[in-house]
Amino acid sequence: MRTAHQYRLRLTKLQQTTIDQWLELARRQYNYRLAERFNWYEQNRCDINACPLTCHLPELKENPNFYSQKRDLVNSKKLFPEYKELPSHTLQDVIARVEKTFDRWLSGDCNGKRSGKPRFKGQGRFRSIAFPDPVKPEHINGRFIQLPKIGKLKMILHRPLPDGFKVKTAAIIKKVDGYYITLSLQDSSVPVLSPDVPELGNTIGIDMGLKSFLVDDSGKEVEIPQHYRKSEKRLKRLQRSLSRKKKGSNRRKKAIKRVAKAHLKVSNQRKDFHYKTALKLLSPGKHVAHEKLNIKGLAKSRLAKSVNDAGWGQFLQILSIKAERAGLLAIAVNPNGTSQNCSGCGTRVPKALADRLHVCPECGLTLDRDHNAAINIKYLAVGHSVNKAQVTSEAIAGVTEKPALYA
Repeated sequence: MRTAHQYRLRLTKLQQTTIDQWLELARRQYNYRLAERFNWYEQNRCDINACPLTCHLPELKENPNFYSQKRDLVNSKKLFPEYKELPSHTLQDVIARVEKTFDRWLSGDCNGKRSGKPRFKGQGRFRSIAFPDPVKPEHINGRFIQLPKIGKLKMILHRPLPDGFKVKTAAIIKKVDGYYITLSLQDSSVPVLSPDVPELGNTIGIDMGLKSFLVDDSGKEVEIPQHYRKSEKRLKRLQRSLSRKKKGSNRRKKAIKRVAKAHLKVSNQRKDFHYKTALKLLSPGKHVAHEKLNIKGLAKSRLAKSVNDAGWGQFLQILSIKAERAGLLAIAVNPNGTSQNCSGCGTRVPKALADRLHVCPECGLTLDRDHNAAINIKYLAVGHSVNKAQVTSEAIAGVTEKPALYA
């Protein structure tokens, strides 16, 4: 089992200065290695539609990869002695980041999805450094953790490190309100739980929306907090104050921090709400079924601000992780028809987005639109059909035992 704990650091002035210098050196190294790859790409690329039938292509130059750039770190330390202050594995991790972002731009990830073109990191844009080596148990003493070439760092242990876990890696992150350390923990003795098969009795269906954050199959609603919209007035005032400051001035730097702190507070409020909501859903010990939403597509529509403010993607990710640790399942189902079909008889009842009440003309079922969708999502998660036509065709085909849809 692999998990991560993040703690706030209480650093001395010297340690803060050292970390800031390391972040700046890592940023320069990142930009230099990324520029090497861009140069190779521009010198060796050839557009097919612009290439004549007979041409002489020059010999391809050596493609800079992780190993060649890692070997070149020796020359960087000779030319710039300040790089000797950084741990070697921390510098190698910077090159690994360059390779990952460059390869995802050209080749894509394991699913074939390509990312955008990598950009150079501006001043203050490189905010984390990693320590890939495992931290030995003797290097953690109470609230202090010892890292290479920087010594002991004081942590605020708001929760203790779990027993039996080994600290595999550590990463220092600089935020606008201070410095944090993220510890990656692993315990191979934790067994893999085999959850029960989802059934109607041990599954909860939820429908996520913008009127309410979610509605479960019993009709209970969770109000949507709208943290960003509530802070919009203050953010607007801070941003307007920032726009009046002269570029490069100290007052502009202070204004940037004020804006960043306001955004960080909204982000922390949203994350806290997501964790608490996921805990309430999983506390009965039941599987949770939800729609498989195209959140990126919805974030490009006219509802973009409300969708991003709700943070569905972050919530579903947290829900999936917490469910796995509890030995439960977070089941994503196809949302097609969940709002239009009747949860009582399966009849399709077309509704516009503004129609918030479901009234079935056949069975007379009257429910809130989201409540009806949550019941349908629960049926789909356990293998039931929510379409009357599909039920009829399966019955004709000779299906003798079909779970009832009629509640």
